[in-house]
Amino acid sequence: MEPQFHRSLSQRIMWTFIVRVLARIIIFLRTRRRVYGIENVPKQGPLLIVSNHLTYVDQFFISTSLNRKVVFMAKEELFRSKIIRPLAWAFGAFPVRRGGMDRKALELANQILDSGQALAMFPEGMRSRTAQLQPAYPGSALLALHNRVPILPIGITGLEHATNKSMVWGLLHRPKVTVNIGRPFYLPPVGDKLTKAELAKLADYIMEHIAELLPPKYRGHYAKCKD
Repeated sequence: MEPQFHRSLSQRIMWTFIVRVLARIIIFLRTRRRVYGIENVPKQGPLLIVSNHLTYVDQFFISTSLNRKVVFMAKEELFRSKIIRPLAWAFGAFPVRRGGMDRKALELANQILDSGQALAMFPEGMRSRTAQLQPAYPGSALLALHNRVPILPIGITGLEHATNKSMVWGLLHRPKVTVNIGRPFYLPPVGDKLTKAELAKLADYIMEHIAELLPPKYRGHYAKCKD
């Protein structure tokens, strides 16, 4: 899964550094970003980061908001774009096939967590066109259970107002984007035989922690979640 557009390790490192610096500059110029709960991010050890999904630039905001390196699971469609693919690689993303069991991606995700790194994913599996939470896929719960790692929930608001449709307007009007980081938690213990229904409930349990970090109007499918 190594990007083919890089010729050497030094070029890859330089490219990643340049892209991250440019991303921070663009985020500063285009938005009024506020990050809360940065003290909740473990500085080391395996970590599964989960967040709501508003736009295709969510991973850039999350990556530049945390105080540690993050590897992302991203839909494979992103890697078909000649523009977005090199950006995704620079931010440590790797492709995952949606709509089925992508065993190769899951194996890589398990290796990342097993090596003590931070892995980020969007349990909804796709961007929400309404900015409201959608039902989660079971992948996040499956990874958390298999690796027995802490889960770090993140709620993002306002980013839906900073899409490419507002590029020109964004130069004059910087929308407020909030990255709200919750406290790490573990999934409750389960029996030896895990059913699909139980796995779905655990995925909802993860989403409820994300919902708690969002205003009511963003909670959508998880609107009944209490603060």
